[in-house]
Amino acid sequence: MGKRGARSTTKRTGRTDQTGRASRFSQTGRASRLSQTGRAGEPGRTSRSRTARTTSNSTTSNSTTSNSTTSNSTTSNSTTSTATTSALTTPRSRTLLVVAALLGTTLLGGVALAQWPGGHGKAVEAGNTVASPMEEQSPRPVEPSPPPTPAKASGDPGRPADPGTPEEPSVPPSGPGTFTAARAAGKVVGTGGPLRRYQVQVEDGAGVSATQAAVDVQAILSDGRSWAAHGKGRFQLVADGADVVIKIATPKTTDKLCASVGDTGGELNCEVAGGVVVNLKRWAKGSPQYAGPPAEYRHLIINHEIGHLIGYHQHMGCPGPGRAAPVMMQQIKGLDGCTSNAWPYTAQGTFVTGPPAP
Repeated sequence: MGKRGARSTTKRTGRTDQTGRASRFSQTGRASRLSQTGRAGEPGRTSRSRTARTTSNSTTSNSTTSNSTTSNSTTSNSTTSTATTSALTTPRSRTLLVVAALLGTTLLGGVALAQWPGGHGKAVEAGNTVASPMEEQSPRPVEPSPPPTPAKASGDPGRPADPGTPEEPSVPPSGPGTFTAARAAGKVVGTGGPLRRYQVQVEDGAGVSATQAAVDVQAILSDGRSWAAHGKGRFQLVADGADVVIKIATPKTTDKLCASVGDTGGELNCEVAGGVVVNLKRWAKGSPQYAGPPAEYRHLIINHEIGHLIGYHQHMGCPGPGRAAPVMMQQIKGLDGCTSNAWPYTAQGTFVTGPPAP
């Protein structure tokens, strides 16, 4: 066994030496001839001869090392090719080349794997978040808003405000005693009876428009349920030359103007010679006994006082429980079981009457 192994080593060494001599011969001798004959200018033949010789010299290496050496020797000059071929003949060199090839293959595979998953993705900068399509399409749940807190009245923080109750107007208790007349005029209304031209005046500082008050009075006297609609007189609004003056006065001024006919006590209205005095408090606030707004109570005021003016001097009482109170009843003092009513006639033309009041 020892001799056979020695011969084997000798044979391999011999071939290696022969290969080395052949390589040097081909590199020196042939290159010399090429340069002398001028055939060095044929790059194609020179490249082929070098490739063939290099391939022959690499036969003792494994296929991976031979291919790498052949590729490198083709691009190298003749001196580098000789040194590389000689170095490849040692076992240690072959081992290093195999390890290098394996490392290179591993690195290339790692790069390919690193690039494969993200080859078609979009880079995301640090600090930014990209939502998925499902996240972008799914709306966020909206929390219900708390119910609004009910508003409180400024005057009483413990009670909620009642939007249906209008603010009560302010009424001055007294005024200067001077009046402003409405500069307004209208046509004659009524079906028969004597003509009475009337003028509307409002005490200065009362906070009521004289013109608006005149319009309101004219509308009342023109209504189909009024006195004029049933032959009890004719009426016309005028700015000057009035037969009757309707005055709207503060409570204290009313008491003064009505003193000759009775005590109004700062609450009531009255009919006087030459006209009517309307208490501003009743005009603006209505009556606590009347089941209706102040604007409707004004109808009762005018119809009641004009009734006195045209001859109904006696007050009436309630005709029966649940029935309409007569317009000549002092409804501000109580209804006695009747219902509130502001007109002398019904819509059907029936006169609303009652027994004489005591």
